[in-house]
Amino acid sequence: MSKFCDELTRLAVAERDKREASVLSNPGMHFPWLQERIETVVTGGKKKRDFTQTTSACLSFIQEALLKHQWQQAADYMHSYLQTLEDSDTFKRQAAPEIIWKLGSEILFYHPKSNVETFNNFADRMKNIGVLNYLKISLQHALYLLHHGMLEDANRNLTDAEAWRYGEKSSSQEVLINLVQAYKGLLQYYTWSRKKMELSELDEDDYAYTAKTQHMLNQSCKTSASISALLKTPGVWDPFVKSYVEMLEFYGDQDGAREILTNYAYDEKFPSNPNAHIYLYEFLKREKAPRAKLISVLKILHGIVLSHPLMLEFHTMLRKSETEEHRKLGLGVLFEFLDFAGCTKNITAWKYLATYLKQTLMESHPAWVEEEWKSRRSWWPTFHFSFFWAKSDWKADADLAYEKAFVAGILLGKGCRYFRYILKQDHETLKKKIKRMKKSVKKYSIVNSGVRT
Repeated sequence: MSKFCDELTRLAVAERDKREASVLSNPGMHFPWLQERIETVVTGGKKKRDFTQTTSACLSFIQEALLKHQWQQAADYMHSYLQTLEDSDTFKRQAAPEIIWKLGSEILFYHPKSNVETFNNFADRMKNIGVLNYLKISLQHALYLLHHGMLEDANRNLTDAEAWRYGEKSSSQEVLINLVQAYKGLLQYYTWSRKKMELSELDEDDYAYTAKTQHMLNQSCKTSASISALLKTPGVWDPFVKSYVEMLEFYGDQDGAREILTNYAYDEKFPSNPNAHIYLYEFLKREKAPRAKLISVLKILHGIVLSHPLMLEFHTMLRKSETEEHRKLGLGVLFEFLDFAGCTKNITAWKYLATYLKQTLMESHPAWVEEEWKSRRSWWPTFHFSFFWAKSDWKADADLAYEKAFVAGILLGKGCRYFRYILKQDHETLKKKIKRMKKSVKKYSIVNSGVRT
């Protein structure tokens, strides 16, 4: 390991006049990393220097060693791969520092004899050699330090990167600088959040309470400066938005928090992002906003993610609405939610659908049900209501099977195999409910009501 680290930090060694022969430790096993350099290839009985074939072979060996978690072997191969920094091909020579950084950092992260000091030395060297990769390396270096709980070192690393400039500021540099500022802001938010937790444990009359409050205020200003500018740049900045909004709410700036969330959700310059609407909805819910406002936010989320768990809340609000259009949509929301395989075991969704189907038919809206059922008639019976699922659901969760049987009976009639199987089961707790279900299906099933199936 020390040999590997020495090579990485020196990154330039004198060429030997004499080449050593390959070493065979066992018959049929060749260990090319034991050569000083893999500088030559045999072609037509003659040896010649060939960087391309040499470095390509080394890279393959390193990748294979990494896949097999052979960290020492990968480190030895890296010793030879460093010659790519001298490649005559300009493109390959310029690309080399980034490749060496990615492979070397992976090895140093997992090698049993590696430590923080070794990683720091390697990162600092690579920043100077791969100057165009300075910001990327600084970001990854900071995350490595965070992983090891070295918050101050990580913050210092990000501060240095924030002030770094090389040549004219390019668009790619600007994006990376934004990320550096953002992670620095998150780090400052973490400090603020810890102080907030400590504050909750203090008496408001305590001197320490005032001191920590002042510290938190100062920290929030630093965090705001790091994050607020970032949020004006189009992109997906979910963790930064949540952190910033929490701080604004803590200090009573509801208007500022609402503005940030509204822009994040509705500004057309930002990519479509379901989380933006979730954060806005959760904020408005905390503010006890009018139901109409909450519905408008969830309606947009519904257009993006039909299977999101919040669709069950959306249904509840639509069901209670005085608008017929909303109540009709409330039925569609449940059907669409249950179209997804990941939602088929959601007992709440089935319970809501069973109840709302009965309510809809009692209120003489069979056309609403038929409209939803028409496109599902060909596949829902197999997808949800087969004999196999009846047995499986009953064994796994009798309450779920009951709710599904109710829906199956309403949509497919008393002849549905799922409904018939559940009807025949003897269950002490559900016995009365199953009897009531049988009567309701007989009365409200769209098969019996004359509605075309």
